[in-house]
Amino acid sequence: MKFFHSLLCCLTWIAFALPCVAADAARKPTVFLIGDSTVKNGDKGLMGWGSFLAEHLDLTKVTVSNRALGGRSSRSFLREGLWEKVLGDVQAGDFLLIQFGHNDRGPIDKEKARASLKGNGDEEKEVTIQETGAKETVHSHGWYLRKYATDAQAKGAVAIICSQIPRNIWTNGKVGRADADYGKWAAEAAAGCKAQFLPLNKLIADQYDELGAEKVGEDYFTTTDHTHTTEAGAKLNAACVAMGIRQLKDCPLAQWLRPE
Repeated sequence: MKFFHSLLCCLTWIAFALPCVAADAARKPTVFLIGDSTVKNGDKGLMGWGSFLAEHLDLTKVTVSNRALGGRSSRSFLREGLWEKVLGDVQAGDFLLIQFGHNDRGPIDKEKARASLKGNGDEEKEVTIQETGAKETVHSHGWYLRKYATDAQAKGAVAIICSQIPRNIWTNGKVGRADADYGKWAAEAAAGCKAQFLPLNKLIADQYDELGAEKVGEDYFTTTDHTHTTEAGAKLNAACVAMGIRQLKDCPLAQWLRPE
């Protein structure tokens, strides 16, 4: 009798477990994107590169989940609980692309209070947000990037930190770059946590310089906005992301890029 009882329990477990195993085996890796409105934009006529990255990937092999949200900084994306929701969905074998920086400037303790500390160090500052009275420990820009990357890595995902896209601001025929501040800190953060680094700022800036200020301004931006791209600009930037992934050393996501 004990034998038949044990056999019945075993068969019951197999009947329950096999569909779960099959579902896990059939699950495609997910490419999660987190960032600001330059990655996902809901304003009329403006779009972020995250809306077109899927065009460069084999969607029979992977899926794309764009969790970026306009107006967020590396700091506020964490404070508002947005990262917690993303991390809850991340699984082993997934990918995380991180791009912040445009909103990390400004007041640290009032108004939107979204500024991070400059740099990539472990320094921190205790602040009280004037409008709400809430207390918060503020970290460096690089610290937040490293947290997102290491949290994802701890779950078995591949983290890719991107430098921010360039703005449509030119000096002496060259578009402005972020290699002295946020782009530099992004590279340092990636190195510090052994994440992949995608030099998106440089890749796009090189394209802009080649095209020239007039064409970039006419085709990829509006006359009233030097930060957010049009659909054409978002598509160009997504192509640069794909190019950057292809150039990364030993990045498993590259195998699922569509042919150039």
